[in-house]
Amino acid sequence: MRLKFIPTISAFFSIAIIMAITSCTRITSTDIGAGLIPAVDGVNTFDTIVTVETNTFVDSDTARIYRYDNQVIGAITNDPLFGKTTAVLNFELRPTFYPFFIPGAKDSIVVDSAVLILSYKGFHGDSLQPLRLTVSEISTTTPLSPNIIYPSDYPSLYPVSTVRNLADPVSVDIRRLGDSVINRYEKATNQIRIKLYNSVAQRFIKTFDSTNAYASDSAFSTFFGGFALKADAVNPANALLYVNLLDTNTKLALYYNSSSAGATTRDTSVSYLKFSSLSSGVANFITRNRNGSEIANRLNNTSRPDSLVYVQTTPGTFVQIRVPSLGSLSNRIIHRAELIAEQVPDDANLLTIDRYMEGPRILLLSIYDSANGRKRNIPNDYAIGSNGPNTGSFGGYRIAKTVPGYDQIWSYNFNISRYVQGIVTRKDTSFVMRLSAPTNDSVHYTPAYPNNNVSQTYFLNPTYYNQAAQGRIRLGGGTHSRFRMRLRIVYSKI
Repeated sequence: MRLKFIPTISAFFSIAIIMAITSCTRITSTDIGAGLIPAVDGVNTFDTIVTVETNTFVDSDTARIYRYDNQVIGAITNDPLFGKTTAVLNFELRPTFYPFFIPGAKDSIVVDSAVLILSYKGFHGDSLQPLRLTVSEISTTTPLSPNIIYPSDYPSLYPVSTVRNLADPVSVDIRRLGDSVINRYEKATNQIRIKLYNSVAQRFIKTFDSTNAYASDSAFSTFFGGFALKADAVNPANALLYVNLLDTNTKLALYYNSSSAGATTRDTSVSYLKFSSLSSGVANFITRNRNGSEIANRLNNTSRPDSLVYVQTTPGTFVQIRVPSLGSLSNRIIHRAELIAEQVPDDANLLTIDRYMEGPRILLLSIYDSANGRKRNIPNDYAIGSNGPNTGSFGGYRIAKTVPGYDQIWSYNFNISRYVQGIVTRKDTSFVMRLSAPTNDSVHYTPAYPNNNVSQTYFLNPTYYNQAAQGRIRLGGGTHSRFRMRLRIVYSKI
């Protein structure tokens, strides 16, 4: 039997109260945060747009990619907005024990092949255009050190030289990297596989095994300096690949058999060299070349506020944001203060380059302490707890939105309501802000008022922010005619 609801007098009163509350309070137009914001009625609640001043700067902070991070390989040769990028990965794969040896009777071992296998973790850029990868041998005169965390944007400080190619260049179809690899020794996906020259297989399986190369970790370093992997930047290339060295998918596979040379049946075996978190060195060098690009004309210019600003993920650029009038606002109740930054589409390349060069996954809005050379959190709004930063309520995630004339642009919004409230009520300092796309960065964190008498440095790894070099975006500055960066404030008078 279906029950029928028969309203009582008390029910009518309840419904009326709910309707009254709903009509007085609603969520105003916003892409982040939670809570009820009074409707802007021009009587009790108002809103205003506060002008911001913006400029773009090269981020001079040293960028580093750690051994447990995803490493970058590739080249971007055609980006008219941001220029060129090259990413070279230098690394060591080592025996998993010492003294290492190839099992079987030495005289009966027959060399099959050597395959460099890398664990593929994703890409940034154009997947339709193949990448041409080359792998070389690092000279033992410029060895990698497991004790150095190499700055990714300063390869000149730690030059790595190579002595010979280890394989013919291989063309990588990014779309196929997720395909399954199934053979006697592999049932895996997401592998980049490069077959090395037969002479390389001979060295690792026969030559090294008959000398003291495998006697110890230090001995092996004198025989082989490691691998240098890069994309051919001469051929058209517009993608960066991400690989993880500590993943079990990454290894040097040595295939061989112990049959006699004239045997008709081959019983192939395999031994592996792998990346060691303790003894293997890695240097992932990322070079930005902005010459001739659009951004080159707008960098480090402080003569006037700019209508176009550019954020490039570390090692990259940041936007400096000033709000000159914020400190002069009268005391008021701040219901919402939201900084809004929107992408300016590249109309000339809207269906090609702009389609696949996505904006950074997440941006960080901070203030910069020039006296101590460090970033600080936006006071009272940016919080860090046991689960990491409060990005969900503070903002910074890339948001897709539709505007007239464009099916999709990227937008980044930040809730700085408590920060602005502190300025208008307690006359807290109105800081110059910084918008960046960090990788392995840190922020000097101070809790919200009134607990702002203690502070400490927090490390922001790619889990919370971005992978190295992944993403770039052109945003409207404070003077742009359509996609203007702005601070919208919803408030009530006191």
